[in-house]
Amino acid sequence: MNDTLKQLAARSNFGHMENGEVVYDHRLEKFAELIIYECMEINQQELAFNALTRVRERYEKHFGVDIE
Repeated sequence: MNDTLKQLAARSNFGHMENGEVVYDHRLEKFAELIIYECMEINQQELAFNALTRVRERYEKHFGVDIE
């Protein structure tokens, strides 16, 4: 899980800080990825190809997930 997702986990109380590091249930990472993939499905239906490509690249970089 990248730093963005870890910080979101901590902010949502699904994770907690321990020794300066966010600790979370690893199932949360899969849940977050599934939400991102669902958002990409919606984007794919609504956006033109060029915009979709840019959004996909931004999600991959921001959340650290590989979207196929």
